[in-house]
This record gives sequence, C-alpha cells and structure tokens, in this order.
Amino acid sequence: MSTLTIDAIRKSYGAVETLKGIDIALESGEFLVLLGASGCGKSTLLNIIAGLAEPTSGDIRIDDRSIVGVHPKDRDIAMVFQSYALYPNLTVHRNIGFGLEMRKVDRAERDRAVRETAKLLQIENLLERKPGQLSGGQRQRVAIGRALVRNPKIFLFDEPLSNLDAKLRMEMRTELKRLHQMTRTTVVYVTHDQIEAMTLATRIAVMRGGRIEQLDTPENIYNRPATLYVATFVGAPPMNLLAATAGEGGLRIDGTDIIVPVPDLDGIAPGRRLVLGIRPEAIERSGAGVPLTARCEVAELTGPELVVTAAMGSQRLVAALPATTRIAAGDEIALAVAPAAFHVFDAETEQRLN
Repeated sequence: MSTLTIDAIRKSYGAVETLKGIDIALESGEFLVLLGASGCGKSTLLNIIAGLAEPTSGDIRIDDRSIVGVHPKDRDIAMVFQSYALYPNLTVHRNIGFGLEMRKVDRAERDRAVRETAKLLQIENLLERKPGQLSGGQRQRVAIGRALVRNPKIFLFDEPLSNLDAKLRMEMRTELKRLHQMTRTTVVYVTHDQIEAMTLATRIAVMRGGRIEQLDTPENIYNRPATLYVATFVGAPPMNLLAATAGEGGLRIDGTDIIVPVPDLDGIAPGRRLVLGIRPEAIERSGAGVPLTARCEVAELTGPELVVTAAMGSQRLVAALPATTRIAAGDEIALAVAPAAFHVFDAETEQRLN
C-alpha cells in the first residue's frame, strides 16, 4: 500500500489550460473518486498519474518518490480502462497473466497468481474461455483481474462500469467495494456517476473546469456541499435551490411570504441575496419543522418514493415523499423542513455560508 501526493498539477494544451492547480494528498489504502461532468479534467489527471500524459507543471509522488517523467511501466501502477481492452485471441487465463508473462515471471508462479486472482473475482470457471464467450460483466472482471494480479502500489480506474447495464453496474460496484476492503490497495477512480462515487469512495474530489470544487468524505459532500455546483451535482433528485433574501427574522424565500429561520448566519446583512438549498428527501409531508405551502404540479411514483414537483409562489420545489403518499396535480400541500436541513449559499460567490 502506498500514499499518493498530487502537488500543484497543471496541464495546458497550447492556450487551453485543462488542469488549473490540483492538490491532493491520498493516504495509503484510500479509495479516491474523481467526480465531475465531461470535460472537467478528471481523465486528464488520471492519465498524468498513469504516465500517459505529462503535466505542464507540478509534481506527483508515490510514497516519497516523484514519478513525473518516469515511464508508465516503471511506476508500479495498474490501470483499468473504460473499454475492456482484452486480447480476443487469448484465453481468460492468459489475458489475466499477460503482464506477468511479459515480465518473465516463472510459469508456475504466474499460474498460481492468476488462479488466486480468478478465485477472488469468482471467475475460476472461465479461465479457458476467450473474451468473445463472456458477458460484459465477466469481461470487466477479467480486465480488473489483469490489473489485480500484478499487486501494484496504485490502482487507476477510468469509468470502468460505464459500458454495463444498470443491474450489472450495481453488482460490479459491490464487487469493487469488496475487493478494496480485502486488498486495501490505494485506488483512484474516475466517474461522472454520483452513485458510484458515493458508494465506493472514502473521499470524493468533485471537479469542475480543471479545479477541485470540494475534496471530502461522501457524507460531507452530500450533507455539507461547499458550493452550489457540488450541491446540485450530488443528489438525485438534485437539491432545490431557492432564491432568498436575508432579513431580520431569517431568510425570506423570494416570491413568497415564507420566512425561514436559519441558524449559524450571524453577521449576514439584511437585503443580501442568498440561495436556500433544500434536499428533496429532507422535505416531509408533516412535522415539527419550518412549514412550507405549495401547490402540486406533477406527482411521479418511482417505486420507493413519490417525487412531487410543486409551485411555491413564483418558484418550484421538488419533494421526495413516501410512496404511500396520496397527492394529485392541483392539490394544495402542507410540507415541513427541519431548520438543520437548510443549506445557505451566497448568490454571487456560490460558496456555502452556514
């Protein structure tokens, strides 16, 4: 197991700066997820760690050794790509052991390592098959096995589950979590899928425009988003963002007569433009929290919950209510939110305030 330090990494392609100063210190055995939309720079950063691209400036260290300028094969890093990149003419056994074969590892030792890895991934019965005879989930297990068998210092994953259907993605997430708990190897994992990030990571780096918006635990990313971007990117349905104005008794939700008392906002001048964030799942049908009144526009039953889109004055509010709730379009509904569930952001800087 190894530590990974990313120090002031920048990457430019001509006049276009793709990474704008990335700093991450990763402890041994951590599972870091780089999360963000397409074009945010997460895959570029992963490629720089792997040695497939070089930074314009900055340093990357594994333990105390700088790997900038070191050939990829000498970094002791294994990478799993979005495409499985298996050799179609080789058996699963040879695909998994190919890296060891190229390193001239003894055949008996290679066979032992391949069989141990296959057992760990529960694909022992597939070793004599070829990739064309495997399902998508099985191929991804083989690709992971090829990385795992080398016992590298760092694992890199570049959106490895994006080609799988929803059920297989869920199964493979569980397998990856199990593998990490067993091996405790340091992992850097790239995805745009917030569910993968929340379920797999020990820490998440939410990226936007070549910068890190927030680097924190999944719990803090969800419960205390540092910026409006993080608040809306993580969570499904997304967080409600309501325009509000600071007043003497709390925040007035624009377009309504609703005053929201929000703790920890001392020193906010009356009249300041703010954004009030409310998670849809924090809204209750009734309760002892701050009362909100809205008119239902659409009610959608997803199975485990009823997602209600409602008009509250001139703004819209989405609430995730129990599936047994009975609400129809046009109904006037009374809702409640606990004061601790409100998130407050500055409308100009987009930074969290409370």
